[in-house]
Amino acid sequence: MSSPTVRVIQTAKETGDRLTELQPLSFRPDSEEKEMELINIYEDLEYQEIEGFGGALTEASAVTLAKLSPEKQQEIIDAYFHPEHGIGYTLCRSHIQSCDFSTGNYAYVDGVDPELATFNISRDQESILPLIKRAADAVGGSFRLFSSPWSPPAFMKTNGEMNNGGKLKPEYREAWANLFVKYIQAYAEAGIDIWAVSVQNEAKAKQIWDSCIYTAEEEKDFVRDYLGPALEAAGLSHVKIMIWDHNKERVYDRAKTAFNDQEAAKYIWGICFHWYSGDHFEALSAVHERFPDKKLFFSEGCQEGGVHLGSWNTGERYGHDIIGNLNNWMSSWTDWNIVLDEQGGPNHVGNFCDAPIIGDTLKDEVIYESSFYYIGHFSKYIRPGAVRVGSSRYTDKFETTAFRNTDGTYAVVVLNRTDSGLPYTMHFRDQLAEGSIPAHAIQTLLFQ
Repeated sequence: MSSPTVRVIQTAKETGDRLTELQPLSFRPDSEEKEMELINIYEDLEYQEIEGFGGALTEASAVTLAKLSPEKQQEIIDAYFHPEHGIGYTLCRSHIQSCDFSTGNYAYVDGVDPELATFNISRDQESILPLIKRAADAVGGSFRLFSSPWSPPAFMKTNGEMNNGGKLKPEYREAWANLFVKYIQAYAEAGIDIWAVSVQNEAKAKQIWDSCIYTAEEEKDFVRDYLGPALEAAGLSHVKIMIWDHNKERVYDRAKTAFNDQEAAKYIWGICFHWYSGDHFEALSAVHERFPDKKLFFSEGCQEGGVHLGSWNTGERYGHDIIGNLNNWMSSWTDWNIVLDEQGGPNHVGNFCDAPIIGDTLKDEVIYESSFYYIGHFSKYIRPGAVRVGSSRYTDKFETTAFRNTDGTYAVVVLNRTDSGLPYTMHFRDQLAEGSIPAHAIQTLLFQ
């Protein structure tokens, strides 16, 4: 039998509630006297398993954190990674060589070096690796890290620079694949295992920062002929490979090209996607329906245009996108930078953005944006190994998703982005629990 009560965790705009536990709801027998404002939970319908939630450990985040006092640094680490006092991140992303949220372009080799004789990760050892190790220590054995390149070294590219797009020269495909191998091995020697890699961040975008263009065919061929075999030859076939790592609107097209090539597909665990081109939730289901053995991984999202202090819309954007993705087979989720400074950087080309936590390095303050709390309604309560179960709701004025954790606890997230409060009645195992959600609020409902 289920427990007699439902725990209610709430974050709401016009209140002080921030991941606040309210009075529980009480279950009562389902009388079936009338149709009600139901949220139905169908526990016998099972969908995808969750790998984890987390964020990106970038050089920008590491540099920002290092400028804060030791007490504020620890507060941020605990806020993200502590399973009880924080929001329980377990799955993180980092960058292979530099990205825009680095303090400048850098590669792991010097000059023109196709043999990779000068390969070293000394730049990462300055700030990124210490941050990754702090996160790994805070999480423990369940910590996972995946890494993405923004650009190969300049000499390997058609435009001769790491920024402004360009392509990987065909004659350097083998050397570039071997650099992935050396990166994974060097991190292992430093005490950090790489769980997965993606081929290229934003493979279709010519950016003013670190970027590199791959067509769908080029990306697929690189995995099939170079990256997959290189990892296999080095005894690293356990490291998962993902493709695309760009917006959802073309995720199905990219999936078809890669996964219809059986020689390429055997190396590819899944496909990464971002949110910058809109919802396109149905595109995720299209990929799953066509290729049900491949994983769907949200690898990046952030609020662009600098810091948005106090904005409630940023949190609601996260809540809406996470629910839409989860309800369309997403199994893994990573935010972008875990922390940025008061300007939304550092960023070596001025591409400043918001982050769920802003570290004001001038005042030594930690500022929590609404997005931090909204993310926490998922990451803290939908744990690795959780399985999505069926659900339905009586109105599209709010959004819902439902999961069963490995300990048997159910976590139902309810998101209300409207200007009015909404009633609901939870229906589970012939029992009912009546509740309501305020305007511009998110709740996580927990029960067994």
